Amino acid sequence: MTDGAHPGPPAHALLADGTTTCIRTAGPDDRAQLRSLYEEMSPEHLRLRFFAASRRSAEQAADRASAPARPGYLALLAESGGKVIGLAEYECTEATDRGEFAVGLLSADVPRANEPRTDEPRTDGPRTAEISLAVAEGLHHRGIGTLLLEHLVSAARAEGVTVFTADALAENRQVLEVFADLGLAVARRLEGPELHCTIRLDEDETYLSAVETRGRRADVASLEPLLRPDTVAVVGARRKPGSVGRAILRNLRTGGFPRWLFAVNPHVDSLLGVPSFPSVTALPRIPDLAVLAVPLPALVPVAEECGKSGVRALVVVSAGLDAGLGADLLAVCRRYGMRLVGPNCLGVANTDRGMSLDATFAAHHPRPGSVGVAVQSGGVGIALLSGLSRLGLGTSSFVSLGDKYDVSGNDMLQWWEADGRTELALLHLESFGNPRVFSRTARRVTRRIPVLTVDAGRTDTGRRAAASHTAAAATRTVTRQALFTQAGITATRTIGELLETAALFHSQPLPAGPRVAIVTNAGGAGVLAADACAEADLQVPLLGPDVRERLLAVLPTGASVANPVDTTAAVTEEQLKTCVDLLTECTGIDAVLVALVPTAVGAATGDDLPGAVSRAPGRRSRAVAAVCLDQDEPVALLPGVDGGAVPSYADPQAAARALAHAARRAQWLARPPGTVPTLTGVDTPRAHTVAEAWLAAHPEGGWLEPGACAELLDCYGLSQLPWAWAESEDEAVLAAERLSGVDGRVVLKAHWPGLLHKSTQRAVLLDLRGHTQIRSAHRDLETRFEGLMTGVVVQPLAPRGIELFAGVVQDEVFGPLVLFGLGGTATDVLDDRAARLAPLTGADLHDLITAPRCAPLLFGEGGAGPVDLEGLEQTLARLSAMACDLPQLAEADLNPVLARPESVTALDVRIRLLPRTAHDPYLRRLR
Repeated sequence: MTDGAHPGPPAHALLADGTTTCIRTAGPDDRAQLRSLYEEMSPEHLRLRFFAASRRSAEQAADRASAPARPGYLALLAESGGKVIGLAEYECTEATDRGEFAVGLLSADVPRANEPRTDEPRTDGPRTAEISLAVAEGLHHRGIGTLLLEHLVSAARAEGVTVFTADALAENRQVLEVFADLGLAVARRLEGPELHCTIRLDEDETYLSAVETRGRRADVASLEPLLRPDTVAVVGARRKPGSVGRAILRNLRTGGFPRWLFAVNPHVDSLLGVPSFPSVTALPRIPDLAVLAVPLPALVPVAEECGKSGVRALVVVSAGLDAGLGADLLAVCRRYGMRLVGPNCLGVANTDRGMSLDATFAAHHPRPGSVGVAVQSGGVGIALLSGLSRLGLGTSSFVSLGDKYDVSGNDMLQWWEADGRTELALLHLESFGNPRVFSRTARRVTRRIPVLTVDAGRTDTGRRAAASHTAAAATRTVTRQALFTQAGITATRTIGELLETAALFHSQPLPAGPRVAIVTNAGGAGVLAADACAEADLQVPLLGPDVRERLLAVLPTGASVANPVDTTAAVTEEQLKTCVDLLTECTGIDAVLVALVPTAVGAATGDDLPGAVSRAPGRRSRAVAAVCLDQDEPVALLPGVDGGAVPSYADPQAAARALAHAARRAQWLARPPGTVPTLTGVDTPRAHTVAEAWLAAHPEGGWLEPGACAELLDCYGLSQLPWAWAESEDEAVLAAERLSGVDGRVVLKAHWPGLLHKSTQRAVLLDLRGHTQIRSAHRDLETRFEGLMTGVVVQPLAPRGIELFAGVVQDEVFGPLVLFGLGGTATDVLDDRAARLAPLTGADLHDLITAPRCAPLLFGEGGAGPVDLEGLEQTLARLSAMACDLPQLAEADLNPVLARPESVTALDVRIRLLPRTAHDPYLRRLR
């Protein structure tokens, strides 16, 4: 580190067994504890660590790690229960000779006897560092060392370190396995009894996947006490009917919680038949889970009591916490390693594995099923539980996240992925803590189970309500949509639409495409269904002659079989079933939508037409949905044989929306997971130097001048139209002569700090030719912008092409967002853009280019021929890389970007930098 400091405040993270540890910088106050760490080690572990069972070396190691901060060195501690349980260090090789550190499994390294050392700071920026690692005696195989190394890697990368080196005894297999399992590239070289290890710190997909896997296992383990507790205590359960604590206790008892259940109330010995005790410390068993329904003044003291007693998880239903009280509550949970749901929540429930855990104050017990539910709003949670029960789907587990201090939607996705029972996940999230980790998790989980959400806070009013309701910053609609799209999450607009889509996903196969066959017994219903499909971007193709012939053979006289298929009101149950079965085997159809109305003809025959749709043996090969216009419920599941069912909707639009969601999910699943393309000609260190130098001269940040913009673009190989800077009309004339545009014509653009919309200000003069016009144009700009203009940019007049827009904005919550679409002066008016979160994969690049309405022009529609599509992808990929590499990059606008068959070139560039530090979004840590 340049100043010897940890890059951030203490961070809490989960170990492999689900317990919590605190990662922080070592300091002088830790000397005694570090000495104890080594004093408690066995002689064998000391030998493996220091290549000799040397107590003196251990003392030196403790002194070294607890010394005052110094350049090029960092020591991180793992702490649990106020005790140091691990230590990891690095020191830049410019500050120490190789061999000064010797890495063993259980102790940190110190200089070997008689070896010189120097603490002189490096002058050219660290690139290689030697590391050491120590884990407390008896605490192996809990992931302490690996977690420390992950944090050490992140801190070293931020300081420009690219390689770790370490020496270990060849027999020290455990520490060598720790290195090998990190997910980083490790090279080994045997030197006598020692192995010299070189570890490259590249943050590639292999490393991120390894970190993700370790995090997933630790996360799931940490949720066991919350969702599969052996002992539960309800603190604050009262005798008064209607109180929240009493309702939760009642639900736990009547729901059949099969294990130990206690109430904590000092005024009674028993409540609702459940044993009651005066305090948590008085309980005969330590609870795994404590549900707190206590007044706010008692909340933190009760949480502290739970932590001291060994409680592993809290559900806090109390509401109304201010920022200070909330911080105190979370600090207690972190100090004692308790996972926290809430505050301001409905509670949690779990129906899997015979758990029968209903720790909520909902009016009815959740029905057992295979749908996982996580919501921030308790009211939304109640509505979803009720709707799922009515549909007969039921829940596997339910968590009301409330104000989401700790347990989040990301935690629940990982739980459902691993629980072996959840087949469908429903989320209602009003805010995101770490969207980039959420996106990675969701991309993985959604390939196994569908994940559906309600896109809450789409409007300004909705965002204000979301922020006030959850005390969380609202996010922009376009960013959320990009997150959901890239992660494969099905985003609906309402709770009703969420349940309608869940019914189809649960009961039907996904349609392979958007082609829908409509069957109806009334022409008007068929028209409504066809309109609904068209509005949902589904297709209603004409049926082939062979299919039409087969349909006419089974349907009543007068039937129309073009598509929609009008069976007439005289259709019988058997005829309708045969018609639907035939269409589900049709190769040109992906789904069948059956729109039915009750008729006197049907009633006279006694046929059950909706039943004909659902009662087919086995599961049909294509999705089938029904619309029953006289149906009372918005959506229902029509029971079939063999446990199957068909979703039935009261409105054709609801059915079409659900089918469209299913078709989009099928399309997303059919694409292989994308990878971030490897770019050539990128000079990231130089880009950092440019950004840091500019911010050193402009500490508050701002918009870069043209020269700095061009330099940053050059670092990433982004093509820009040639240009020259001129501060006088003579310089402008000379620049025009050098550039010589189309037929010698040039463009003059006025510039001053903060100028954003040149065309609006009429600060761009086009099609200038000859000295006279150029001088006149320069004088015009000088006159109109006297006192503002610092110079002009001279460019050759660009050839004809398609004017596009490419840009990036750094969202404080979601990270960099790349935008692309139609550019030029009308870009804001037309608003023809698409957006994706960086880093962009190959699939994201394809989606960005094809999503805008202007996309057909890029592929040659209109007769002009396709533009340089590879060049477009490269432009967007390089913008993405620049935004990911430079946290200081607040905005970058390339508008217009001229796309031609042979090239893609930026004509105008604006870049804004702000003094921001790097933040590692994938580092394992709790909020």
